[in-house]
Amino acid sequence: MTSSVDPDARNSYRLLTVAARMVQRRQDDALAPLGLTRAAVIALEGLALGPLNQEQLASVVHVQSQTLGRVLTRLESTGHITRTRHASDRRQFKVELTAAGEAALEAARQAEIDAYPTDPDISWRVLCEELAKFVTSIPSPHPGTDVEPSEIGQRRAFRRLGKRATNLRSLD
Repeated sequence: MTSSVDPDARNSYRLLTVAARMVQRRQDDALAPLGLTRAAVIALEGLALGPLNQEQLASVVHVQSQTLGRVLTRLESTGHITRTRHASDRRQFKVELTAAGEAALEAARQAEIDAYPTDPDISWRVLCEELAKFVTSIPSPHPGTDVEPSEIGQRRAFRRLGKRATNLRSLD
């Protein structure tokens, strides 16, 4: 049986997988001294432009609300976020960065930047654009759960690094 997938595409998929694992390891190593995980940083990034309820944040970072709850519990216990009940709907929590959370996010951003290569021959903008095209071309296994392009536009922090649209379950 032969595959109809272009051999260059197949090789690109494999290379993308290897690159992702290498980046994740470097991120883990860079974040460990800060006491943070990639999952925590993704959640902090999602809150960088303002408070959200847990369901909104889960949608922005492409995870289930229950999965995000475990990450938020850890961030709350370390003082990086606060969760307060919504005044009109007591079932909802407003999730917000604290000053400590903002400082941790800035330190995490710098640690991640320092962990990446500074090779001037790499066209990061082109790579980012191509990866964004690739990510948006993949159909969602769960229709209706994707973040709309307008939401991404509103959340500039997520345009910075397309890798933020990662399932948190794989990060814990």
